[in-house]
This record gives sequence, structure tokens and C-alpha cells, in this order.
Amino acid sequence: MSNRFAGRLALQQRVLPSYRVPFFDMLAQACDSGMSLFAGLPRADEGITNGKLQIAKYVPAKNIHILNGSFYLCYQRGLIRWLENWNPDALIVEANSRYLATSSAINWMHSRGRKVIGWGLGAPPPPLNPPHFPRSIPERSGKWGGSEGGVLSGLRQTMRIRFLNQFDALISYSQRGADEYAALGFPREKIFVAPNAVSSKPSSLIPARPLAFKDKPVILFVGRLQRRKRVDDLLRACSEMKSKPRLIIVGDGPEREHLESLAKQVYPSAEFIGAKHGAELKPYSTEADLFVLPGTGGLAVQEAMSYGLPIIVAKGDGTQDDLVRESNGWQIAPDDYAALVHTMRLALSDVGRLRTMGAESHRIVSEEINLEKMVEVFVQALNNLSSG
Repeated sequence: MSNRFAGRLALQQRVLPSYRVPFFDMLAQACDSGMSLFAGLPRADEGITNGKLQIAKYVPAKNIHILNGSFYLCYQRGLIRWLENWNPDALIVEANSRYLATSSAINWMHSRGRKVIGWGLGAPPPPLNPPHFPRSIPERSGKWGGSEGGVLSGLRQTMRIRFLNQFDALISYSQRGADEYAALGFPREKIFVAPNAVSSKPSSLIPARPLAFKDKPVILFVGRLQRRKRVDDLLRACSEMKSKPRLIIVGDGPEREHLESLAKQVYPSAEFIGAKHGAELKPYSTEADLFVLPGTGGLAVQEAMSYGLPIIVAKGDGTQDDLVRESNGWQIAPDDYAALVHTMRLALSDVGRLRTMGAESHRIVSEEINLEKMVEVFVQALNNLSSG
């Protein structure tokens, strides 16, 4: 099947984060008749840096943000007008039922005999006890919580299935997400897995690292300094290591001042480098022996793997499952400090194993998970629908 899409593609996103720009521009390059992207602005407190496209055509949406947290909804004004003006052959949208204008866009496409693909993380089963109706409220007669799972959970699941069934195909960020879509009854043959990637194939070989630590092991963290990244746990865990590793913390954010203050108390040798991107990361990534991300998130994991680093990462939305395996690292439960300490000790106890794992990290991002492979799956999904 061709690695190009002959038609005109439309792609909807809630926002356009800077880390997605390389993917969207690479996908646009694969569309013979062009690609237009429709996205709005995040809320001011989201900490998302807006990107600027070079190849794909950008059309700004007017995002209307409604409520917060588990009640959050978003309406994108101008969606149908964008479709009318661009007149695409195929549409890819975020498979998120919280975006209120999506169904009208799907109907617009289907009324013209055109296909729509949903792109999402997956569809994990809803909790038995919704967070806003806890088990501790027995007067609800079990309808909103309790051991039965509740009417509300069942209703949400029914609505989710109905929403997903509008799509002609689904693209999942991970194999776990694909399995979740299939578990809801969506046809397996119409589900494509495009592992979440933010970097192209590595352009260089693995940095040469000796089979013994030069002086002491070097641990690297790269990411935004937010509470959910659990850098505080990483500082404390390093203090418990017999080898007293060199800890390099690359990043900036609202927690930096607090973390620097904490480091003075528990691990004074920790190095706070500040925010670095792209080629600026090379000296730190080359010098490191192990990459550790004890909290959620993890856009930097793939880049760390391109430098041949083994990984310790907290389990999250499933995208980590494809990147970090037993052959190249460890996944630990989030917010499990004891597991973090144990795993770091295990990792640093065998330099030869670390080097072998690092080589496997480099192979994974070279051959399996990168922007080129991600675009290839999107084009495959588009062409599959076009020929069906």
C-alpha cells in the first residue's frame, strides 16, 4: 500500500501543542492534495506551548471551555465552516466525546459519503464509583455508586460506545488503547495502532559508554517541573542510593523553586540545568547512564531512548507500555516510592545490563516507534478506508 494519501485531509485537534508540530507537518507532506488542521487555544493555566506549522495549513478554532476536571467540555466554534471551506476527502478527529462539535462534523462528512477516523488514547472502563459520587453517600440508594457499578457508569459507557460507533476507523496511541476499543465492540480490523511518537528516527549511533561507571552513575530527568512528575521522590530516592549518583534535572516549571529548596535538604549535589530542547539535550543525554521519570507524562522518554538510555518510568495511559519493556527498562506504579527506590537500586547494580537495555531502547525508537512509523500508520488507515 502507498505511503502517500492522494486525497485532501482535514485534521481536528482541541489545541496545537508545539511537540505535535513535527508530526502534523510530516503527515501533511504525505498528503498529495494537502492537509488542513483546525485547533484552538488552551486555557491559560494548562501550560501548553502553542506550535507553529510550516507545511500543514492551520485554521484557528474558537475554543469555548466549559467547566473543569471530570466535568470538562469543549465546544469548537467554526468547525463546520472550516469543513465547508476545505472540503476534505477524509477527516481525522480526536476520539473524545467531551468535544461537543465532533458529532456534527462526522454527520457533515457522512452526508457527503466521506470517511471519518477517530484518534485517541483508548477507552478504559469507567470506575465503579464515580469520583463525584463516592461510595460514602449511601442515601443515593446505590444508583450512583456502590458495588453494582451504578446507573451513571453504565450510561456513560453506553454513550461512549455510541460515540465511537460513529467512526469508520479508529487510530490508537497504544496497543492497550486498541484493546480497549475492541473490548467495547469496535471491529478489530478497523483499529490501527500508531504508537505515540514525538521524534524522528535517531540520526546517530548510540554514544559509546564504558562497561563500568566512570566515577559514579549519572541519572537524568528531563521534563516540566510539575508536582505530578514526582521529582521530589527522585531526589529522596537518590539520597538512599549507596552509590550516590550524579543527578541531572533538566527542565523548568512551577515546582522548580520548591524542588531546589528540597534538594538543599535531601540531595545537595542535584544539578538543576533549566529547560533545554533538541540538540541542547545532547551533552546531558550522552553523559547519562539511566533515565528516570517517576511521575506521569513522558514526552522526553522517546528522546532519551534515542541516546541509548535504559528507562524507569511510572505506568500511565498505555503509551509507556509500547516504549518501555522488560528488555529496555522498568515500569513502576505511580506514587510508589518504595518501588522507585527498589528499581533504581536494581538498575544501578549491573552496568552491563544497563548497556544492553540502552541498546534495545535505541533499536525500538529506530525501528518501531518514531514519527516516520506514526505517519505510515495514519496513511495506511486513510488508504484502507479509501479502498474499502
